[in-house]
Amino acid sequence: MKLTSLMTAAALACVALSALAHETVEVQNAWARATVKGQMASGAFMTLTAKDGAKLVGAASPVAGVAQVHEMKMDGGVMKMAEVKGGLDLPAGKAVALKPGGYHVMLMDLKEQLVKDSTVPVTLIFKDAKGVESKLELKLPVATTAPDGMAGMDHSKHGMSAAKP
Repeated sequence: MKLTSLMTAAALACVALSALAHETVEVQNAWARATVKGQMASGAFMTLTAKDGAKLVGAASPVAGVAQVHEMKMDGGVMKMAEVKGGLDLPAGKAVALKPGGYHVMLMDLKEQLVKDSTVPVTLIFKDAKGVESKLELKLPVATTAPDGMAGMDHSKHGMSAAKP
């Protein structure tokens, strides 16, 4: 009996944490880059706006062995890419773009091809200023380039939820 109550409480806590992310982080223009057969990595891109400020501290996807928040930048004329250690700051109310050539979610050790016009599940992991972790489940459209008109799309079809006013 106690185990059932404990499992129910844990499930409710997970739902509450997920709901917290839906209310505090808005996701816009999200997409993942299509791959060719045998390609082992790709990127996911979007614009994130945290209502009260937060950090994007991680990501996960069942199609990738590893998912990390990365930054690509020029360093002395050389393009370099590396994981963002400690998380990506999302200042309160300020849109932060995850885009090709900059910050992005790197999907590595892909288990399957990301096919154009399909969707890929991605979980974003956030921490608020108090260190409380929350997760946001997304289904990103897969495309070869940034989809036109994404800003005006109804994101509910992709499993995304906008912040509540």
